Parts: sequence; C-alpha cells; structure tokens
Amino acid sequence: MPLRYRIPLGLLIALLGSPLWAAQKVNLDYHVRLMPQTGQADVRLTLAEGSAVRSLDFDLGAPGSYSDFKADGGWQLTPDPQHSRGVWHPASGTATLSYRVRLNHPFKNGSFDTYATAKWALFRGEQLVPPASLDQQDGTELVSRLTFALPEGWKSVETAWPRIGKNRFRIDDVSRLFDRPTGWMLAGTLGSRRTTLGETEVTVAAPQGQGMRRMDVLTLLTFVWPQVQAVFPRNPPKLLIVGAGSPMWKGASADRNSIYLSSALPMVSESGSSPLLRELVQLFSGIKVEPGHDWISQGLSEYYAIELMRRAGGMSEERYQTLQHKLNATGKGVTRMRGAQANPAAVARAVTLLQALDREIRLQTHSKRSLDDVSQALMRMDKVNTQSFIQLSESVLGGASEVLDTPLLR
Repeated sequence: MPLRYRIPLGLLIALLGSPLWAAQKVNLDYHVRLMPQTGQADVRLTLAEGSAVRSLDFDLGAPGSYSDFKADGGWQLTPDPQHSRGVWHPASGTATLSYRVRLNHPFKNGSFDTYATAKWALFRGEQLVPPASLDQQDGTELVSRLTFALPEGWKSVETAWPRIGKNRFRIDDVSRLFDRPTGWMLAGTLGSRRTTLGETEVTVAAPQGQGMRRMDVLTLLTFVWPQVQAVFPRNPPKLLIVGAGSPMWKGASADRNSIYLSSALPMVSESGSSPLLRELVQLFSGIKVEPGHDWISQGLSEYYAIELMRRAGGMSEERYQTLQHKLNATGKGVTRMRGAQANPAAVARAVTLLQALDREIRLQTHSKRSLDDVSQALMRMDKVNTQSFIQLSESVLGGASEVLDTPLLR
C-alpha cells in the first residue's frame, strides 16, 4: 500500500487560508536635523537593504531648494530651470542618501509660506522629501519612519502622522507606493491644546507668543464637528492645526490631515464665513478637480463654511440673509465659471449658484435629497470637472437642472 501522510485539520485550514508568500519588509528611515540658523534642514534617507530598491527618481523642482547630495550607490543629477531631477540607485546593504533642503519660502510681499526662526520652524513634510517615482523589487514593502533631531532648547515637534516615540513618527500612506512625509509640521518651543472629536485626535499647536487662539479653534471645531461628519463622513486618526503670526502668510491652507491658519485671521469673519471651516471642508471632502474647474472645489468649500455654521446654530436667519446680499453683490459681474481664476468674485458667484442648486434639488425631491448627496458622490471620484458635476447633480435631482443650464458653466 502506498504510504500516506496525514496533515492535522487545523494545520490544513491554516495553510489554505494563508498566503504562500509574504512581502519582504524593508525599513526606510527619514532622519531630519533642523538648522534654523541657516533656514535649512539636513535630511538623510536610510534603506536597511538597498538592493530592495532599483531606483528612486526625484522631482527636485526649481534649482536651489535641494543641495549637497551624497549617496551610497549611483546618483545622477539632471539640472533644469523648472524641474531638476535626481535619480538614486541605492547600493546593496545599508544605503543612505543625504542632502540639504531650504525651509524658508518667501512670497513677493515679504511674508513666508514656510519659515524657520531661532525658536521655531513651520514647514510642510513635502519639502523634506521631494516627490519620487519608486522602482522596487517585487514582493518588497517599505516601512517608513520619520525622526527629528531638534536644535538645543527646542521642546517638541508636531505632525499629523502617528507618533511612535519621542520626535518619531510612522509614515504610511495607502494612496502612494512611495511613503514620504506630507502635511504641515511645526517644531520648537510650542504651546498645544488637544482634544478628541469623534474618532479623531485633534491638536492645535503654535509657537509660544505668536497670538494663536488655540481654545477658540477647539471650541469652533467642537461646535461644528457633528455637522461636518454628517456631510463628510470621514474619521482621520489625527488632525493637526498649526499657526503663527508675522512674518508668516496671513492666510489658511489645508494639507493632508493638517491645516495652517494664520493667527491674524478671525475664526469667523465679519461676513459670517470662516477660514478655518473652509479649509476643514477642503480636507474632509477631499474633492479633486481638473485644471480649469476650480470653481467646484472653491465654491463647495465656501458654501459649506457658511452652511455648516448655519446648521450648527452659529448664524441667525437675519445674518444669513445679510451674507446673501453681500455674496450676490460680490459675484454679480461674473459671467463665466469654467476656466476662471478662483478670485473672491468668482467664489461668491459659485456659492450663490450652489445655493440655488441645493434649493432646486430639495424642491424636486420633496426634501429627500440635497446638495449634500452630490458632494458625497463627488468624494468618491478621482477627479471632477464641470460636466461630471452636472451629470452627478442631475442624477441626484432626477432630471435636467434649470439652475445648471446657464452660460456660466458653458
């Protein structure tokens, strides 16, 4: 009789239910040493096994942002007035690539988008590691971590990534093959306030003495959070809000689970809109538009910055009507939305158009649907343009839209 081997049932089930191979995990560590005296940072990428990566092709942007490259393995720099490139072919074994990056980014008016002083630095993670095309060995998974070395006397660093140690963070972006630091970051002698809203850990941080109204920010967010969640049902694990005063730019900007808000800006403007809520909507909606169709994202962000405040009870009907008159007056001269720059007049006209569309949808569906349904559908799309916006809106409406049949969108 042939010899038979019997496998225990439990082991057989485990074998059948498990993959026959697992990805080889290779550590990729980003080490950043901030140098505020020069407005720069030293960055070092360390691959635990360089042979796992065939190449990293970096888009270095305009010359001057990155310098002093040193690499284990091959490094080829291709200068270009607009987009210089650098290609790294890591050596086998432990391999490093190091360089310096300029943190200070001035505007023409003398203010700064990102800046480093003797006591603090406010910057974007995208500056530390430029975008790159990754060519890696099959079956390889890079495990990325970010560690900061702070100048003497600096107390802490804040990012929107999960903290895994002192000044250390785990970088894991499921939307990218190449995990790199992104989002707003702040280091130095900081003041911070924290709370948990829904499933999100919220931190408001700013350098000490910069006039940031941290508790005002947390109070406003707590007030409107249920309304934000009702329209944009997303629960990021962390939300970081950073701010500073002069010489930083007097504006607001959202970037991967983080928001920059100038400490000079009010929580709610005299018109009734809120720069903070506008950027929060940008962040939570995640709606991406094709070039020339910015009116969609800009209009929706401003529309909901007003509407969410109203729904939360922070705006009376009288104030809302006053705001309506201002929006109508500001946007009355706009004749075309597609391809137009997102200036205040165009944004105001987009808001009034969206308000009219919301009323049309509610009327035609007997209040069973609204612009919220359109926005939630837009969240699931990779890219949006005017035509796809109209198609989605008419799908929700259940027929042709009179509001959207306008020369503004042709």
